[in-house]
Amino acid sequence: MFRTALRNVLAHKARLLMTALAVLLGVAFVAGTLIFSDSVGEAVKNASAKNLKDVAVSVQATADPDTGPGPGKDGKRATALDTRLADRIRALPGVTGVRADVTGEATLAGKDGEPIGNGWQNRAVNYQPGKDGKDPRYPLVQGRGPAADGELALAETTAKAAGVRVGDTVRFATDGPVLTKKLVGIVATDDPAVTAGGSLALFDTATAQKLYLHPGQFDELVVAAAPGTDQRALTTKVRALLPAERAEATSGHDLAAEQARRIAAQNSALSKTLLTFAGIALFVGVFIIANTFTMLISQRSREIALLRAVGASRRQVVRSVLAEAGLLGLLSSVVGFALGAGIAVGLRAVLDANGAGFPDGPVVISPSAVLASLGVGVVVTVLAAWLPSRKAARIAPVEALSAVEAPPAPRGLVVRNTIGALITGAGVAVMLWVSTLTSGDDLPIAMAGSALTLTGVIILAPLLSRPLVSLAGAVTTRLFGVTGKLAKENALRNPRRTAATGSALMIGLTLITGMTVVGHSAQVAMDKMVGSGLTADYQVKTSTYVGLDPKLSPKVGQVPGVEAVAPIRGAGFSTDPGPGRDSNFGYLRGTDLDQIGKVTQLDVTQGSLAAVKAGGIAVSQSGAKEHGWRVGDLVKVEFYDKKKAQLKVAAVYADNETLGSSFAATALVDPHLDRFRDDELLVKTANGGSPALAKDIRRALGDSPLLKVQSRDDLRKENAGQIDTIVNMVYGLLGMAVIIAVVGVVNTLAMSVFERTREIGMLRAIGLARSGIKQMVRLESVVISLFGAVLGIGLGIFLAWAGGSLVGSSFPTYAMVLPWGRLGLFLLIALVVGVLAALWPARRAARLNMLEAVASQ
Repeated sequence: MFRTALRNVLAHKARLLMTALAVLLGVAFVAGTLIFSDSVGEAVKNASAKNLKDVAVSVQATADPDTGPGPGKDGKRATALDTRLADRIRALPGVTGVRADVTGEATLAGKDGEPIGNGWQNRAVNYQPGKDGKDPRYPLVQGRGPAADGELALAETTAKAAGVRVGDTVRFATDGPVLTKKLVGIVATDDPAVTAGGSLALFDTATAQKLYLHPGQFDELVVAAAPGTDQRALTTKVRALLPAERAEATSGHDLAAEQARRIAAQNSALSKTLLTFAGIALFVGVFIIANTFTMLISQRSREIALLRAVGASRRQVVRSVLAEAGLLGLLSSVVGFALGAGIAVGLRAVLDANGAGFPDGPVVISPSAVLASLGVGVVVTVLAAWLPSRKAARIAPVEALSAVEAPPAPRGLVVRNTIGALITGAGVAVMLWVSTLTSGDDLPIAMAGSALTLTGVIILAPLLSRPLVSLAGAVTTRLFGVTGKLAKENALRNPRRTAATGSALMIGLTLITGMTVVGHSAQVAMDKMVGSGLTADYQVKTSTYVGLDPKLSPKVGQVPGVEAVAPIRGAGFSTDPGPGRDSNFGYLRGTDLDQIGKVTQLDVTQGSLAAVKAGGIAVSQSGAKEHGWRVGDLVKVEFYDKKKAQLKVAAVYADNETLGSSFAATALVDPHLDRFRDDELLVKTANGGSPALAKDIRRALGDSPLLKVQSRDDLRKENAGQIDTIVNMVYGLLGMAVIIAVVGVVNTLAMSVFERTREIGMLRAIGLARSGIKQMVRLESVVISLFGAVLGIGLGIFLAWAGGSLVGSSFPTYAMVLPWGRLGLFLLIALVVGVLAALWPARRAARLNMLEAVASQ
């Protein structure tokens, strides 16, 4: 029987080619994901290990319990790690050296004045030369290390991005004001934060402390030890020297283990995402494989009958079909794994080109990746062929010898439809319940309900195919006459086959439609949030959220063309919950009450703004409802600086995203700020703003690289861009499932043409031209594709509607909005898929020899 299976694989190479392609693509996705994850993980691990090579103990400063983790009012952090502590650690037995690090953030301006780097990854450190004048962590590429207050060095990639060379003056900012220093050196680094789109600036130690800390203080002390020193014992000794709650010590071994764990967690998220889509691709492939083997078994029923007649048992027939599937799966998986290795290399190159900046390293192909990829391909193929193999074993020899193809048993369809209805009903019930939920934590329930609904519809697809295909067939019959009617009858002839072929396309379009509807609706909701109540033409803030010097806002007001400027800064607070109630947390915004009405649409529904100016607070309608506050109520609060106050609710206003849940005069907020800074400025202009005016506002604020001067359109594009990126990524990943579905349509049509060879010959004999044969096959393909598309788009819209309530927790203005243009495009794509998928089968059908086709058995 194994020889029979091998002969069948070799005898039906052309028929199995498309099935093999479906398995191949799915396995390639799995293999590429595993190889990519292993390669990047090993490269990052090696880079981290290199950085920790000489680290025996790391001593890091922790947040001061009294002042918190951020900078104080002077803009500098205070730490307990100082020169004296470093000297005491250096005196411990076994210690060979202590490196004292200062770290911070510095955003550099490019030649065009715009900031370079990527926000929080714009690092700054102190350069610590040894006796040879070089810092071994940062090998010099050109020039020398910084040694004075007016000097700095840059990483090679940073200098290139900024367009500067040794000897040039570099403009940068740490917390607002523009600073300038001379570039004296360029260094190399393999720091992942820098290579992944960040920047690196180096200062001498005194300058770094002046910028970020107090003189003589450090952020980290890195202890080197003599070979053979017990790191854990040394860590214990170091820990004994540290001030309680102000610093912590970690051994080099523990630090390396923690970094390895963190790296694994970072890679795990991406790997799981990619593997999820690989699973979807393989799931789609299951329908194609099952469809192919069902058709092959139907075509080989005489052969199977002969095997049964000469003594083959049912078990042997099952084993023969499964062996055939296993061989097909193994061969396809081997080729797919090779393709997956290429995908891994390509994916890494694409991500690096877009700023991922993975460390250099070889391609890692682990035994687990090989076994998992090959195993998945073989198991999926064998499982998909299991039901067709059972069907083959149940065929009685006499019945098989007397019939080429038997229609599906009515009882089987009744049982299938009953099971499908129950599963679909359960899935719909879960999704209707999900539609009443509002927390993002309920996402697993929504995913389970979606999976149930999708599974149920797949099972019901043969039942649903008849009305939908009949409707599409009525259109093709009216438009194309006899060929349209023949195409409809061919699609209806075997509902299971049509359903399996259409379901493969349906799955991909369901997911794509659902993501498109949710993404489009979220985008519209975000546009509403950005524009809700905002009448200002510009929003000004810093890219690292360090805030703006309040002394600068009057300068903006003096720019020609500016009508009003309202600063906004805030302080967090908690309210006294009262007996048996949880604490409520809020954020009180402080602003210029004379200007705020000019930059935002302020609708006071109760109380008055004058009462707020007199020392009260204004709360939003939703905030007042949530807390049960009314105008005149006195609210006991405790600000985050531990100071308590009693605030009077002086006004209630219509919900406004710009003002948040509450606001008051700046005089009420300022005493509770650790740093006296504006979170943002809202600027109203006389003529709606212009690029030139935006530049004037930047110049009035010192033209710092940290500044973001954004119009309302800029804000919309920035927020919408994040959603577009996610949706486009999903399109790309789910595109693999759609490609496999197209392969399925081609496969089904090609085998259907082979199965109907005699019928096609008869049609040619009674006068149907070759062009008519081609048109018939193409229309059958279009009808099947449209069936899958209509079912997928409809189901996707339903799932998006039911699950959209979970998005509402992040977007209060969320409401489902159908992107009709994109949905129409999906239908058009399905139509094109149908036409393209039928090209080869239609051509093959039209080229059949009439006499040979009529004489075929």
